[in-house]
Amino acid sequence: MISGTLVKIFGIALLIVVAVVLILGIGTLFKGGETSKKYSNKLMQFRVLFQFIAIIVLVCFAYFFKN
Repeated sequence: MISGTLVKIFGIALLIVVAVVLILGIGTLFKGGETSKKYSNKLMQFRVLFQFIAIIVLVCFAYFFKN
């Protein structure tokens, strides 16, 4: 069975991944130039995907590990 500590660590890791991708996307957006054109939109798309995954996983954790 999965312990509560492992669930918390996995949840925090998911949130950190979302935050890192968000910071990279914003940094690339403000950098401008060719790099911004090439990567900024793709990083923000990844952020939305990772946010969706994190929300689904956290809701599943909340549902299955209520106690």
